[in-house]
Amino acid sequence: MIKETIEEIVDRTLNSWVENEANQLPCDIEEAMLAPDQPDEEWKFWLPVKSTVTDTELQELEAETGFVFPEDFKKFLKHKHFYELQISEISFCPHPINVWRASLREMMLDTYPREFLFDKGYIPFALYSDWGLLCFDTHHHNAVVRWDHEDAETFEYQYQDFYELLTEISKV
Repeated sequence: MIKETIEEIVDRTLNSWVENEANQLPCDIEEAMLAPDQPDEEWKFWLPVKSTVTDTELQELEAETGFVFPEDFKKFLKHKHFYELQISEISFCPHPINVWRASLREMMLDTYPREFLFDKGYIPFALYSDWGLLCFDTHHHNAVVRWDHEDAETFEYQYQDFYELLTEISKV
């Protein structure tokens, strides 16, 4: 059985969003990601674009946060920019061109009080339905855990790594 790559999973999902016109938001869209024809003045269509994220930028963010991103997550960040990426019940942190670092920094450090997650070694990177967040568990080789926002002490193991998360949720 041939395994799909991170890039193939992301591309398939984002292509579906564009084909089904789910790629629109009621906000300002970065010019490089703005679709050419805009039928509405309030809701804007965005297009996924090739990522401009560099190894240097990732290293700078890692130095700033003190967290070294898993290699499979770096590959994800270096593939495409998008405003929304939802696969199954998982909504990934927005990754727009030019402001992706601020978006990821906000998800990691400001979504919930730092003492609940980041300061305990749990690095948020996606929303999980209306339950809470998916986080990297720095205590267990960056396995993916689900944090329930209604019980700040509950971290439930979900996947051994980011790649396993993507491949499993894309099957649904």
